[in-house]
Amino acid sequence: MQSKSVAIVTGASQGIGRATAVRLARDFEAVVLAARQADELEKTAAAVESAGAEPLTYALDLRDPRSVETLVQGTLDRFGGIDALLNIAGAVPQIDLFEMTDAQWEDGLALKLHGARRLTIRAWDALKSSGGAVVLISGSAALDPKPGFAAVATINAAIIALAKAFAEQGIRDGVQVNSVVPGAIMTGRRRSFLEHWAPEHGMSVEEATKQFPEKAGIARYGEPEEIAGLMAYLVSKEARWLTGASVRMDGGEIKGI
Repeated sequence: MQSKSVAIVTGASQGIGRATAVRLARDFEAVVLAARQADELEKTAAAVESAGAEPLTYALDLRDPRSVETLVQGTLDRFGGIDALLNIAGAVPQIDLFEMTDAQWEDGLALKLHGARRLTIRAWDALKSSGGAVVLISGSAALDPKPGFAAVATINAAIIALAKAFAEQGIRDGVQVNSVVPGAIMTGRRRSFLEHWAPEHGMSVEEATKQFPEKAGIARYGEPEEIAGLMAYLVSKEARWLTGASVRMDGGEIKGI
């Protein structure tokens, strides 16, 4: 028997994943946190507990198929059910199309696409039982692919298609599935990228940080907490009729219809 309302958040050690986990602590009684960095997960767990939910942490790598069983069965053993699954884990390297190796392609696919796919399938029966909701995270590169980040665009586009396929099954099974397409979000990963990119292009970090929003035609970078608010809405009762959607939140970066 399920004892508490439960959400699982992957990639919960930093950025959008951490912000989403903390936001969901206002709506769920328990939040299960998964990521590779155990020390950072503990920081998220403390914030989740402070926000009012019981945290449960799993330091694991979703590229390993065995980790999915550990995460889902552990959640079911502890709480008896799953109400929401938010697939946020997965960083894809921004390497030029003509330079990226097969191994780098496979690594990007292994976590963000296959990790989310395996986890959603393994959690599906529990989500059916609860009438639960799933969100998969994509990215705006899927809608505007360029050679410099072809893998990011390709894998994010695949995420949108995968979410659509799950959503079609979910209509029959009572499971709501959507994808979120964030634009340029100021996370620790983006700051690290700018710190490496700026000197290579003869700029200060401040100049490089300012340049991207101007070139992208947006007023500013987004914040992880803004995406977290959208995630929380998508797994809320108010959004139950919204399924099979790809919801873009990018400050107006993508200009096409």
